[in-house]
Amino acid sequence: YFRLAQTPKIWRELDKWMRHRLRAIQLKHWRRGRVIYRELRALGATADAARQVAASGRCWWRNSGDSLNRVLTIAYFDQLGMPRLT
Repeated sequence: YFRLAQTPKIWRELDKWMRHRLRAIQLKHWRRGRVIYRELRALGATADAARQVAASGRCWWRNSGDSLNRVLTIAYFDQLGMPRLT
């Protein structure tokens, strides 16, 4: 009836989803391709990575999962003060 819960994995996945969601919100906030490109370059992204994300500016969720991961890293969110769940 009772057993140990596997909560660390759930907290890790929730933490990962929250960062993904914050990246998507940030892209929505920047809205236009040239603004996305400019802001990503200011954050230290390579020209190719910034161009790839900026070129498909309407796919917020898809862009925030892959290419944007390299720019808006966990360290970026730590710097902003977002607490980790794990």
